[in-house]
Amino acid sequence: MELTCCVQQYAWGKLGLESEVALLKNSSDSNLLINESAPYAELWMGTHPNGPSTLKESKINLEDWINSNPECLGEKTREKFGNKLPFLFKVLSVQKALSIQAHPNKEHAEKLHKENPNLYKDPNHKPEIAIALTPFEALCGFRPVEEIKSFLKSIVELQNLVGQEIASQLINSEQHQTEAALKACFTELMKCPDERIAVQTNAYISRLSKMDQDLRTKNLASLFERLHSQFPGDVGCFVIYFLNYIELLPGEAVFLGPNVPHAYIFGDCIECMACSDNVVRAGLTPKFRDVETLCEMLIYSCGGSVKFTDVRQLDEHTSVFAPPIEDFAVAKIEMKKSSKYKLKPKESASICIVIQGRFIADSVVYKRGSILFLEANKSLDMEVTDEKGLLMFQAFSNA
Repeated sequence: MELTCCVQQYAWGKLGLESEVALLKNSSDSNLLINESAPYAELWMGTHPNGPSTLKESKINLEDWINSNPECLGEKTREKFGNKLPFLFKVLSVQKALSIQAHPNKEHAEKLHKENPNLYKDPNHKPEIAIALTPFEALCGFRPVEEIKSFLKSIVELQNLVGQEIASQLINSEQHQTEAALKACFTELMKCPDERIAVQTNAYISRLSKMDQDLRTKNLASLFERLHSQFPGDVGCFVIYFLNYIELLPGEAVFLGPNVPHAYIFGDCIECMACSDNVVRAGLTPKFRDVETLCEMLIYSCGGSVKFTDVRQLDEHTSVFAPPIEDFAVAKIEMKKSSKYKLKPKESASICIVIQGRFIADSVVYKRGSILFLEANKSLDMEVTDEKGLLMFQAFSNA
């Protein structure tokens, strides 16, 4: 069944036809008029109440249809999650940096929702995976501690924000003291008064402009200046010296479990997550900042592999990104030329989106931007009719 899905026009999205979200939506809905000066940030595919999908033909809400036909979800999914689709599938087009943020674990999400349902609108956790469609930039997890120490030593403005004493505790910390010292250091930075941040930011921007290229590169000057141009005087600009800065190539991925600090910076990606919209923010945002909650919940471990590499090759054309959770996995289906292919059945219901190319299934033509809902245990016989092949992604439960 083909779906009609919602677009979220958050301010950080790419504008008009520069946005992959807008292009995909426009390709599947010729009646949609793209506003060249408006942001098109996210395409939501699923049942979340903030952006529910509907069946294209009947206009029935997907969640209502699932409630009437719960067997479509598959036995394992229903045993684990009840009669609910456990994931939310998205395409993102990022022009401006998203907030410095993290997502709570299930127990913490339930507590936050109970205490403040206006801010934390559901009781679910929100682990997520992002798979790059274009070169994609992000901050993710804490850097190796020696890199953080080096920045603290060399950037006097950062040291002034954190405070000499707390900075020294981290710089001189032994391995067993690192997490506590890092937490104290990061918390002090994030709680800094706006006036102090503004003074140190202006001083640092001025100093960056006078550095030679080698020193600018070492200090991530271009990234700092870009974030400062988007969010002038925001404490989040200095967070780049604490978090890993990563650049994903198309097809590369990053997985974000609970309590991992991160921020997407630029590019287009496929994203899949548990069906939740819970975000704890603390920088690079005009939205509410829950600094205390964020600093308390974070995992203060440093280094380690950042990119997600646990990708299984099912066959010549399908690879699966399966994080260590039960809510979701994502298959990437890629064909280089026109041919026939049988999409193997999954034990759960799934949602597919065509990113490039087109195919025929059951005498219906699906093309770029088409979004399909497949019931559990149903295969799909596809005849790819585009000489350049096909790129499609499929989200399903990993239970």
